[in-house]
Amino acid sequence: MVDARGLSCPGPVLMVQKEVKKGAPKSLEVLVDDRCAVENITRFAHSQGYAIKVQELEDDEFRLKLEK
Repeated sequence: MVDARGLSCPGPVLMVQKEVKKGAPKSLEVLVDDRCAVENITRFAHSQGYAIKVQELEDDEFRLKLEK
């Protein structure tokens, strides 16, 4: 689980990149509170072969589920 709430881009994307490079997980959950981060993480995830599901939570927070 990557908790990138409170960070603006490129912070959340860099955190996700680090997790992917560290262990190439089959699935990864990410919490963010910035729509720009959702878009940027989605682009990165697709470039790495992940499918992504975005769930909008309360208070403008989002849970992203990356799966291979």
